[in-house]
Amino acid sequence: MSQTLKPFQIARSIAVSAALATTTGFVSAQTVIKIGHVAPLTGNQAHLGKDNENGARLAIEDLNEKKIKIGGQEVKFELLPEDDGADPKQGTAVAQKLVDAKVAGVIGHLNSGTTIPASKIYFEAGIPQISPSATNPKYTMQGYKTAFRVVANDGQLGGTLGRYAVKDLKGKAIAIIDDRTAYGQGVADEFEKAVKAAGGKLAGREFTNDKATDFAAILTKLKGSKPDVVFFGGMDAVAGPMLRQMKQLGIKAKFLGGDGICTAELAKLAGDAMGDEQVVCAEAGGVTAKQEKGLEDFKARFKQKYNAEVQIYAPYVYDATMVMASAMQKANSADPAKYLPELAKISMTGVTGTIAFDAKGDIKDGTLTLFTYKKGQKEKIAVVR
Repeated sequence: MSQTLKPFQIARSIAVSAALATTTGFVSAQTVIKIGHVAPLTGNQAHLGKDNENGARLAIEDLNEKKIKIGGQEVKFELLPEDDGADPKQGTAVAQKLVDAKVAGVIGHLNSGTTIPASKIYFEAGIPQISPSATNPKYTMQGYKTAFRVVANDGQLGGTLGRYAVKDLKGKAIAIIDDRTAYGQGVADEFEKAVKAAGGKLAGREFTNDKATDFAAILTKLKGSKPDVVFFGGMDAVAGPMLRQMKQLGIKAKFLGGDGICTAELAKLAGDAMGDEQVVCAEAGGVTAKQEKGLEDFKARFKQKYNAEVQIYAPYVYDATMVMASAMQKANSADPAKYLPELAKISMTGVTGTIAFDAKGDIKDGTLTLFTYKKGQKEKIAVVR
């Protein structure tokens, strides 16, 4: 038998239904925690971007397998990957997109040139950001309490390589080339400072851009000063062709660079132009003996899952994601305002070592690993602090 409802009963029924819908939506929204990830997935750095993204995906899968409870209920972590093309304008556009999507946090960006402008957007939205690879000191010097990184900065990176060029390689004529990006120019500046401080002699400084393929003019100019060391501030996609052209011009110098060239892909990009032990690069991270097994186990699991070698940053992306999730667990909330204080004071051991942040958001006691290449394979020289 049907029942005729009076107007006030209809109104109350609608209100109750709306309240239930709102409550249900709120609960549903709380069970899914969105984590943004940004890296270049197109262009000449796409292999590095995909390496980063896969590191994040592996972390998300591991977190979901643990069936973590936050706020009294089981949560599911969801990765929202974005492509910034290593372009600052595209980087800020995707940063705003992630803010609009109401992500709980962001892992990225890969490049300093995209990380720095994007960090302002995340800060204004109150969203924590952990970069696994941006090394320019400016990133954490802006006073943004939402900005963190899990690798050493350019001051440590360029400084170590500069001292190494003078004291270990005994460089007499040291040339510098940078790609004019925030990362490339930044690390080259720090390298130059360290060379001068160590009493080294500069043979010249030139610049190119991060998409260049022809370096004949600048290399010919530098060749006249007979450099025995060439430092390049930039990424592997440019360093590979540069090494090829150095060989064609008969420049037999040692080739140094930061973490941007310190990848598994460099040997392929340079081909037979790269001699054994010619290249020395520094990775903005590294583990000591007792932690080596954990990192090697990660690399083996990564290769089995993605049928690819770790390029460089994937372990740091993995740790950054795990650190962010751990802060949420400690705060018992995925609300950025509530878990941010826990993130700032966190201390945990990941596959890349102990992760804790200083007052600026830089990693404490950041390590560097010096590598060279033999028969196309990376070989560790030393881990330094």
